[in-house]
Amino acid sequence: MSVYVVGHKSPDTDSVTAAIAYAELMKAKGEDYIACINGDPNPETKMVLDKFGAAAPTKLSDATGKKIALVDHSDLAQAPDNLSAGEVVAVVDHHKIGDVTTNNPIFFCAMPVGCTGTVLKVLYDLEGVKIQPSVAGMMLAAILSDTVNFKSPTCTDADKKAVAELKTIAGVTDTDGLFMEMLKAKSAVAGVPPMDLLDRDYKDFDMKGKKVGVGQLELAALDQVADMRDALMGAMKEKKAGGRHSVLLMLTDVVKEGTDLMVISDEPALIESAFNSKLAGNSMWIPGMMSRKKQTIPNLQKAFGC
Repeated sequence: MSVYVVGHKSPDTDSVTAAIAYAELMKAKGEDYIACINGDPNPETKMVLDKFGAAAPTKLSDATGKKIALVDHSDLAQAPDNLSAGEVVAVVDHHKIGDVTTNNPIFFCAMPVGCTGTVLKVLYDLEGVKIQPSVAGMMLAAILSDTVNFKSPTCTDADKKAVAELKTIAGVTDTDGLFMEMLKAKSAVAGVPPMDLLDRDYKDFDMKGKKVGVGQLELAALDQVADMRDALMGAMKEKKAGGRHSVLLMLTDVVKEGTDLMVISDEPALIESAFNSKLAGNSMWIPGMMSRKKQTIPNLQKAFGC
């Protein structure tokens, strides 16, 4: 029976390329693993797939009756629908352990690094499996994306080591140039509907029984969305109306290395306390904030008493 490898909803580059890389690793070991995607690839991911000659994986949004390997997440809210009607057989991740549970022992590998691509590089090395150049290129791109070209506080020495080795395998000489090419694709906002921008890199989290959504747009400059803020807030209000306590949108300025955090919440004072800052209108500038995983979510969890 085939095992379907899938990342989280609102898939990003790591989620998609990790599914491809893990499926290729397992196929090299003689296993029947199929890379999948839970949603549509974002502009950055499309650019990476095109650059390294890969097709978008098979779409999979419902786990009913299937064996599933989760990559880049282990939270039910981010997993395929009806996960309990399938069977999770593996998890490869770099986030905190989520609320996915299993009835049987599984392969579970999570490391405190900046990207699932880095975890997979370790697994390839442990198994002694040669990484195809195209797969190495995609893994490389994912690490650069997730660590914001090593600027994110999530970045570790293991990520830098993986990049140094993967670039050689992939034949990439200019990683800064690759990152800027990716940023250009990722930060393209002109003509994109506001809800699509909010959903581009969006995740829901359970904060002590309250659903909190956090999206992120990485930009070369905040003025890229200056004329879109009202429309983005409208999309956030629409998202919040779907039963959420709060919706946050991180407008991350990669050059200035900080985030303008847009907020709509039942308890705005609680959100302010999470970041020790005050909202001016519906947003607040937080210098140094680059990572949803390592900065935004832990602060929210502490404020909500998780």
